[in-house]
Amino acid sequence: MLSVLSYGRLVARAVLGGLSQTDGRDYSLITASYGFGKDFRKGILKKGMCYGDDACFIARHKTADVLGVADGVGGWRDYGVDPSQFSATLMKTCERLVKEGRFTPGNPVGILTSGYYELLQNKVPLLGSSTACIVVLDRRSHRLHTCNLGDSGFLVVRGGEVVHRSDEQQHYFNTPFQLSIAPPGAEGVVLSDSPEAADSSSFDVQLGDIILTATDGLFDNMPDYMILQELKKLKTTNYDSILQTAQSIAKQAHDLAYDPNYMSPFAQFACDNGLNVRGGKPDDITVLLSIVAEYTD
Repeated sequence: MLSVLSYGRLVARAVLGGLSQTDGRDYSLITASYGFGKDFRKGILKKGMCYGDDACFIARHKTADVLGVADGVGGWRDYGVDPSQFSATLMKTCERLVKEGRFTPGNPVGILTSGYYELLQNKVPLLGSSTACIVVLDRRSHRLHTCNLGDSGFLVVRGGEVVHRSDEQQHYFNTPFQLSIAPPGAEGVVLSDSPEAADSSSFDVQLGDIILTATDGLFDNMPDYMILQELKKLKTTNYDSILQTAQSIAKQAHDLAYDPNYMSPFAQFACDNGLNVRGGKPDDITVLLSIVAEYTD
């Protein structure tokens, strides 16, 4: 039989073990980005952090690391509007708000809402639509706070398995939730969702966790098992290694997107909705690959 003192020591050890993630150390994200626009310009950023009509940002503040991706809706091009302008401006605005400290780590929806409403207040309307995903790591609490509107998203991988992920939001097949600014008089015609409709979550991360944040160009072309196979190659927190893995994932997704005989996740989803579709889905692809590491100045 254990003595009261021995039992107390065992309980203390168990509690301390369970609190290993709150031992006073700050965490941070080491992040690399890579992608492709549909114009095949490998890894070329245009107009800031943009791949085609996709846009992204990576920002650091004294309290948190913040990432974002957005996918401009290409259909606006039929009306003479550059879809990349909306997504790029949205991400740049969110990035500025983070760098100015105008956010709360536990409220990523607040970042997205503030960024979107700044766009709405422009004297000259910035027409367009975009999905969006914001990921925030609170350095002190080690909690990952996220919001996702539409079909971009993120995965958290630990020990080779997906332990947390975003939920995709679709009105119906291939019509994701999206933020929009319509021409005057057309507000009721253009599909537009509120940023508050974004799916939000919080999750405790651990050192070494891998966070992959991406637009639908990745997830529509690569199922989880393929992504996990690529992530197994990532062995260190070295930035160059993270970048190389991000490049490998983006390249594989890009190659599969143009394979007419490949049954992509997008094609499978289309078949599930009664459509006869096969092959990859040509699209812009943006990948932000992060590893949770101990914070260093």
